Amino acid sequence: MLDEQDFRLKCEDAMTALFKALATASDEHDFEADFNNGTLTVEFEEPRAKFVVSPQTPVRQVWVSAHSRSFKLDWVVTREAFVLADSGQTLAELIAAHVSEHLGETISLF
Repeated sequence: MLDEQDFRLKCEDAMTALFKALATASDEHDFEADFNNGTLTVEFEEPRAKFVVSPQTPVRQVWVSAHSRSFKLDWVVTREAFVLADSGQTLAELIAAHVSEHLGETISLF
């Protein structure tokens, strides 16, 4: 398990990279991304929805709330990424899949 400082650094890097990719994608697609106080939000007007990505330092996980579900991602050293154990998706892959599903069109965050 990562120590707290290492978790915070990896989380900040992952969330910043994800925010930049989402901000770029939002120029071509109908959603807004915001990164404030360590929490990343993705908001849609039609149909109205909000996805939230937040670090959970005590358990060293990144939690995602999207489509009325929650996902808990752990740091996987061999992948150098936060990964959802059930699917093997990285944080960026998970968010891209859910944004794409919501919009009804494929977006890429890579």
